[in-house]
Amino acid sequence: MDRDSAPGYGLWSLVIINSLVFIIFAFSFAKPQSSRDWRSFGAFSGFLVALFTEMYGFPLTIYLLSGWLSARFPGIDWMSHDSGHLLETIFGWKTNPHWGPFHIISNILIVAGFWLLASAWKVLYAAQRQHRLATSGPYARVRHPQYAGFILIMTGFLFQWPTLVTLAMFPILVFMYLHLARREERDARAQFRDAYTRYEANTPAFFPWFGLKAHA
Repeated sequence: MDRDSAPGYGLWSLVIINSLVFIIFAFSFAKPQSSRDWRSFGAFSGFLVALFTEMYGFPLTIYLLSGWLSARFPGIDWMSHDSGHLLETIFGWKTNPHWGPFHIISNILIVAGFWLLASAWKVLYAAQRQHRLATSGPYARVRHPQYAGFILIMTGFLFQWPTLVTLAMFPILVFMYLHLARREERDARAQFRDAYTRYEANTPAFFPWFGLKAHA
């Protein structure tokens, strides 16, 4: 199994550049305003920094698993960037991992997540300006499309570049988003009362019921 042997780590400028690009990109869509928004965005940003630190800086996961990886997959230069795409390597993808099945799935999930963030923000911003409940666009399918977008993006990156740190962070962040979503729902019930009760009864929180549409 051939892998590019060029060193792929210690590239701290790429850690900074990639972290900033994705964080700023997400910020332009999420546009956090409340302290609750900033907590969710800050946690997401921490996930990205941890991810790119291992992707281009120091490969902590590969270092900790080096004994098992070398024994199970001999002949691979684990310090090359291509070998860091662990799922493609472990499942035997022999050519460029950027065209591997897990990387393609990753790209689809990441693009879908950013699209969800962008489209949800437009609907939410218009609803907030008009002091009404957001129920159109992505909000017609799920009650928390922005949190769902963050989860899709993180899931996509886990398919592309799984690390021990981000795998540990993922369930913690999902739990945090669930907690923040419940707090938002309490506030929405207090503000919109029966309208939100009807909306909540017809619209799932994070995963859409395909074929059904919320009615507020």
